[in-house]
Amino acid sequence: MFIVYYFLQFMISFFASMLFSILFNAPRRLLLACGFVGAMGWIIYKLSFDADLGKVLASFLGSFILAIMSHVMSRRYKRPVIIFIVPGIIPLVPGGLAYEATRFLVSNQYTHAVNTFLEVTLISGAIAFGILCAEIIYYIYTRVKQHYGKMKGKTYKKSYNINNRA
Repeated sequence: MFIVYYFLQFMISFFASMLFSILFNAPRRLLLACGFVGAMGWIIYKLSFDADLGKVLASFLGSFILAIMSHVMSRRYKRPVIIFIVPGIIPLVPGGLAYEATRFLVSNQYTHAVNTFLEVTLISGAIAFGILCAEIIYYIYTRVKQHYGKMKGKTYKKSYNINNRA
């Protein structure tokens, strides 16, 4: 039952992300990759939330993994990262909660409205912070990789030049 539940969650978020990538005019050959990235972000969110980490931390982890996978897919398919992030983030956005907060505000339940708006703000901030952290980590990774690639090339050239002089 446990596996079936998460499989259904994966499939629903996969199709949601894939259909939103159609809506955002992603290239046809990237639809499956966009769907997979979005589904993985949602599954990480769902597993974290079900492990009682809270909505905010679960949103952070889901968006972090989503952004890391978006960078990997971007590198693999040689396309911009935004093609993968935007449709993939759709399942994580707290739209229903924002609607609920607005409904509380309109019906003069101000205490509930303020609490719900605060929760929406924290979740949205966690999503943005997860993407930001992934961007920073991926940037550091590429710089370190470039640096060591240059160092390896210089060492090889120096040893090659020394051998030619002898």
